[in-house]
Amino acid sequence: MTTSSDSRNVQRVGFLLVRNFALMSYAAATEPLRAANLLAARPLYQVFPLAQGGGTVTSSSGVSIDCADLESDGETCHTLFVCAGGEPADWADTSAAHTALRRLSRLGIRIGGISSGAFVLAAAGLLDNNDFTIHWEHAPALKEAFPHLNPRHARFVLDGAIATCGGGVAPLDMMHAMIAERLGTDFARRVSDWYLHAAVAEPTAPQRGSVAERFGTNHPALLAVLEKMETAIERPLGRTAMARLAGVSPRHLDRLFKEHRGAGFLDTYREIRLRHARRLLQQSPLSIAEIAYATGFSSPAHFSNAFKDLFSETPGSLRRRRRA
Repeated sequence: MTTSSDSRNVQRVGFLLVRNFALMSYAAATEPLRAANLLAARPLYQVFPLAQGGGTVTSSSGVSIDCADLESDGETCHTLFVCAGGEPADWADTSAAHTALRRLSRLGIRIGGISSGAFVLAAAGLLDNNDFTIHWEHAPALKEAFPHLNPRHARFVLDGAIATCGGGVAPLDMMHAMIAERLGTDFARRVSDWYLHAAVAEPTAPQRGSVAERFGTNHPALLAVLEKMETAIERPLGRTAMARLAGVSPRHLDRLFKEHRGAGFLDTYREIRLRHARRLLQQSPLSIAEIAYATGFSSPAHFSNAFKDLFSETPGSLRRRRRA
């Protein structure tokens, strides 16, 4: 039988589920808490699914979860995570929750974001002057919508009253750290071992495979240029500047791209910028013209033609298809 002392020691962890939330991220965050209760043979955590107004919320995979009302039950939480998926239209539907999230933060409740949940926190004004992260795919849209914010390229970030992670399996790492904060590293290790989570990542571990893995090359000069290409999007650097960065001649840089990538310098750079543009088209409210200039194209027409060449559809048709 649970004593009153036991009850006081139970931390209620709320999860504000946004329509089409990622079920994997939710499970990776909640299952370690269940395992902690099991291994301790007493209740340590209570998982509390929440929704604005209560009711049922359906994940991107079609699994539905019954939720309590954020307004009436959020105050009982020790920590509250916003768990969101990858559709910007779903994030926009959370505007009614922003006031509640700000109120709960003022009450001293730890607020977190999982996957694109950090976008909701940013929209609520809760990430100003805080360190945080977001899923790498949603970082460009967040930075365009909130230019004063700069998410870290990290699996998870615990910054006092704000806790964020990139989603996917990263919540396993974040929950390991949060359980260790409260119950010690030995107990947290037992929880992780329960899930065969032997390689617990550090907070600063990358969310994505390395540039070498993603581009299939280990040549140091080429890697230096590819890394710079992924960051110099709005103002693309020329071949001469990139060659100087890599410590090779422009002609040798061309040979490296042909030999290791099977594509030229300009074609590779254009593809990187266009893939970045496609993420902005899918996730940001920016106009097509604004996205064209934000990805280094001289005009919307130039951007549209290049986009169609790579993806076999225009930016406008992609937008219409996503909205439909």
